[in-house]
Amino acid sequence: MGQLPKERLIPGPPFDKTGVDYAGPFTIKDKKGRGAKHSKCYICLFVCFATKAVHLELVTELSKDAFILALKRFVSRRGRPTQIFSDNGTNFVSAASELKLLGKFLAKHERSITESASLENIDWKFIPPHSPHFGGLWEAGVKSSKHHLRRVLGKTSLTFEELYTLIVQVEAVLNSRPLFPMSNDPNDLHPITPAHFLISRPCTTLPEPDLREVPVNRLSRFQLISKLRRDFWVRWQKEYLSELQQRTRWKKNCGSLRCGSLVLIKDDNLPPQKWKLGRIVTLHPGSDNIARVATIRTSGGDVKRSFSKICPLPISDSHY
Repeated sequence: MGQLPKERLIPGPPFDKTGVDYAGPFTIKDKKGRGAKHSKCYICLFVCFATKAVHLELVTELSKDAFILALKRFVSRRGRPTQIFSDNGTNFVSAASELKLLGKFLAKHERSITESASLENIDWKFIPPHSPHFGGLWEAGVKSSKHHLRRVLGKTSLTFEELYTLIVQVEAVLNSRPLFPMSNDPNDLHPITPAHFLISRPCTTLPEPDLREVPVNRLSRFQLISKLRRDFWVRWQKEYLSELQQRTRWKKNCGSLRCGSLVLIKDDNLPPQKWKLGRIVTLHPGSDNIARVATIRTSGGDVKRSFSKICPLPISDSHY
């Protein structure tokens, strides 16, 4: 495996070095109620190379003009990037018709998109042909947003405003994920998140009732959006926590958690954008002198959890 590109390692403002990709298609309707016409739309995803923050825009068609408008909205709210990286059209060679459409769109408009970006003093770069693994950063962002959003929406059709509201809330969920501890202070239970680099504080949300058990036909349109966001949160945070717990082999001990480490505690009943964090205060070794249970100090008091319910933040540390 090669080294990370230098653009991933140079400090700079959020989205100074940006990757972009499309996700979709999704279905929107032109009005509420019966007789509505349905059409396709796509999510244009921008991901920051340095902070891994994401920005989602909704576009109604695969055209150069629609993309340029989405880019202008992105620049107006996040600032002008110096470099943008994207897939090459030949990376979408697939049996899936939608991937072929994306590939044809990029191949057809590659030159015009580059020229339009140069007018804004943006250096546009395409990754090498037939090398989609070069764009793993934005592919991971597409997977996080598209995979669960498709399953949450199912056959539900939303209007443009409703779907745009939902993807902005999905963006806030993705930008709320903890990256690493804010400090080494044992009493500090706060992590750094992508939102800290964007708004200098964590993403928060107003408390709302849990509507997961309410039948969809009894919900208003506003309540439906709240339910969809909650469903996305439940699915996505379980996958994210599972990734933090991945172990390729159980035969070799690669080091234990340490006292003072900031960890995430798995809790299925937390509301969206809320993370239960704590500092390990005591490890409890078993008969083989290997610790598998820990006492954790949280803002609500000390709790004891097994390691299967504990996720160390993905910090650069040889002990993990």
